[in-house]
Amino acid sequence: QAQLIESGGGSVQAGGSLRLSCAASGRTFTPYAMGWFRQGPGKEREIVASISRIGSITDYADSVKGRFTISRDNAKNTVYLQMNSLKPEDTAVYYCNIKIPTFQWNWGQGTQVTVSS
Repeated sequence: QAQLIESGGGSVQAGGSLRLSCAASGRTFTPYAMGWFRQGPGKEREIVASISRIGSITDYADSVKGRFTISRDNAKNTVYLQMNSLKPEDTAVYYCNIKIPTFQWNWGQGTQVTVSS
């Protein structure tokens, strides 16, 4: 059964950095554009970054543009999110999944990111 496993979260002070990883098991996501999503306290889940199948095209929410970088390694079936200049408003549980909802797998457990001021 396909499974997405996010890791790399933690607690940092504002201005700090974290690198998140998302590995797929049981199935490959190489045919799909991928996204990183987040759900903050009391908020809806939102997409913050996406990357095309071969990594040539990336897109970011305005709130993270210039601070976050998404990348992927299809040979390792892994997607990454480098987060720099973190802000308290970045505090959320971060998830990865296929970008297009129609093709999304079951959501993983996510990884908690907490940014203190």
